[in-house]
Amino acid sequence: MAIWKDMPTATVAKPDERAPARAAIRPGQGTSATADAPAAVELQRVSRLYGSFVALREITLKLAAGSSVVMLGENGAGKSTLLKVIAGLQSPSYGQVTVFGEEPRDQRGTVAYMSHATMLYDELTGMENLTYFAGLHGGSVPSGGSRRAHLRERAAHALTEVGLDPANTRRVGEYSQGMRQRASLARVLLSEPDLLLLDEPFSNLDVGSAHSMITRLLAYVAEPAQSGLARTLLLTTHQAELAQPLARSTLTLSGGRLVALLETGKAAASRTSAPMQTGAD
Repeated sequence: MAIWKDMPTATVAKPDERAPARAAIRPGQGTSATADAPAAVELQRVSRLYGSFVALREITLKLAAGSSVVMLGENGAGKSTLLKVIAGLQSPSYGQVTVFGEEPRDQRGTVAYMSHATMLYDELTGMENLTYFAGLHGGSVPSGGSRRAHLRERAAHALTEVGLDPANTRRVGEYSQGMRQRASLARVLLSEPDLLLLDEPFSNLDVGSAHSMITRLLAYVAEPAQSGLARTLLLTTHQAELAQPLARSTLTLSGGRLVALLETGKAAASRTSAPMQTGAD
């Protein structure tokens, strides 16, 4: 393929070759993972092509379990494509991707992906949507309990945690954009994933609701996953300052290349679990 042959190679140095200002994420830093635990995400010279268009160019990246990373970049930089490749929704054209040491498609039970589309059924209420998705994720039912009652309890809890009223009888198709965004977050958190991938989660939210979502995410990633590893978060945004409390590290893409990977310190210390506040979206 001549197009690929003529492509310039990635300019991102190996971790030990970086200047201090671009220090790579070090395995185990800021996490509860053991030294021999697999990386949450590892990419080796990953590229993704759509015909002649190169969306990702030879990206090499390793995120330890417990990483909380904010991904920045202009429109068309490759951010959404990178999330989809990690989630196993798209395959790389070249290179290798592993999630917790395995192929992404083999880890779908431990990964949740929130896209621009809410993936909700407009004709159903929020409670009906979440009850349906809770059933898809399965999980054990308390001894002697009703499966339906258990699913509804999980759905109600998830909606309350994002500031939505489980008793609201409005169909999702009648929700504001901000309410739909909250319901979408509730949907992805239902599965209690080890790796959470969020594509522009703060879009269509007012500032107060966005800060409440950040508080919810901080509380969530602070809880250990069922695997015993620390939970890992990777999100994209154009609102870098807003997402700063979540950013232990900041990753920047440009033209499909990884151009910067900066450690910004630990995520905000305040991780008190609290439901999101209901605001005017």
